[in-house]
Amino acid sequence: MAVFTDRLWKSVAPIWEKTHQHPFVTGLGDGSLPVESFKFYMKQDYVYLIDYAKIFAIASTKANDLATSAKFAGLQEATLNGEMALHRQYAERFGISREELEATKPSFVMLAYTSYMLRVAHQGSLAELVSALLPCMWGYWEIGKQLAKVEGALEHELYGEWVRTYSSEEFGQLASWLIDVMNQLAEGKPERELSILEEHFLTTSRMEYLFWDMAYRKELWPC
Repeated sequence: MAVFTDRLWKSVAPIWEKTHQHPFVTGLGDGSLPVESFKFYMKQDYVYLIDYAKIFAIASTKANDLATSAKFAGLQEATLNGEMALHRQYAERFGISREELEATKPSFVMLAYTSYMLRVAHQGSLAELVSALLPCMWGYWEIGKQLAKVEGALEHELYGEWVRTYSSEEFGQLASWLIDVMNQLAEGKPERELSILEEHFLTTSRMEYLFWDMAYRKELWPC
């Protein structure tokens, strides 16, 4: 039986394929990614996580059942006190101090991406919020699984930890949970609403691509 995320998968396939072929992503797998590009990514991703956590908090308030509300609240806590702490530790290996992370100025792409998601989160339904949020988690899982197949990627001294994290069973379970939530929220909705969800999903999938590209080129602003 087809589910809504099957439709999302088909609609976004060309964008995700382009993302998987981007030199930043392929460079994570074969080790060819310039270290300075990865350091730029780490800093931008750190400030991204601050807004990402806010979206989980909004999702918790919009959830219609206690279990879902608690799950989103837990994800906010895990992002702020778990993932960001791991981010700081990982960044230190690349010579990036906590002070440098905290002083990071967001790039244009980062601002555009999180501003869009926050607007959808504040103004839209929980289904809209999840459709805008999903490409990040689902997309990272797909990238992680793809890169894990590259010989030596899991053991690479610089990027192996990143590949292991996002190809892990634990992360996959989290992504699968959010995919299931998307399908549950989309069930029974009219085509007009489904089209809106699909558009959010496509938009933030494009923003994901632009985030990789921005980091690869170390671009704060286009002008």
